[in-house]
Amino acid sequence: MCMKSTVEEIRTRFDDDVERFSNLETGQAATIDAPLVMDLITEAASLVTPDAKDVLDIGCGAGNYSLKLLQRLPGPDVNVTLLDLSRPMLDRAQQRVGEATSEDVNDLQGDIRDADLGEARYDIVMAAAVLHHLRDDDQWEAVFTKVYRALRPGGSFWISDLIEQSHPAVQAMTMRRYGDYLVSMRDVSYRDAVFDYIQKEDTPRPLMYQLDLMRRVGFVDVDVLHKHGCGAAFGGVKAR
Repeated sequence: MCMKSTVEEIRTRFDDDVERFSNLETGQAATIDAPLVMDLITEAASLVTPDAKDVLDIGCGAGNYSLKLLQRLPGPDVNVTLLDLSRPMLDRAQQRVGEATSEDVNDLQGDIRDADLGEARYDIVMAAAVLHHLRDDDQWEAVFTKVYRALRPGGSFWISDLIEQSHPAVQAMTMRRYGDYLVSMRDVSYRDAVFDYIQKEDTPRPLMYQLDLMRRVGFVDVDVLHKHGCGAAFGGVKAR
């Protein structure tokens, strides 16, 4: 593995990138099917856990996923906790989400690996385009276990993220096709910039690795909502 960005380096990049993460219609534009995935995650969460009163948004960015979820839940009386490395991201999310709920909006600046999520505190946890920053297997298992413990019985955990393919040939094909998508969005220099920060910052895991991990830490009814190339949306439920 090449030398990856530190947490501080990742935080600095996101501090300067608030506007790109503030469009509710496009989501994170560099992600294939970003608007569809955001709709699928938030609709599934609202259907599986319709009586949710406490939501945690890990790597919340500017708050798009929380806003979409609040639009789908039946009432405005939902407490939202926003977790992100970036203070400017949290400030924007706090302002936007605060206008969409009559209840508390709390923010936590920090890394999910270090955050204290407590026990049985949340009904829904979402993590969008953030877990690919986890590094070794111990970190992945620790974070999934932490989220499981933080959920109340019947609560649900929903992930949308960059994934790796299990076979090197399939991985190469997938990244080639993703590169073609990025070029079609903008140009070759944009593709190269995205690939550069993936190489420098990200250590994604295959979808099956993450589904197996969800089951291993205790989640039931683990489902895939969408998979397209190097991106996937999926989730699981904590038994009642």
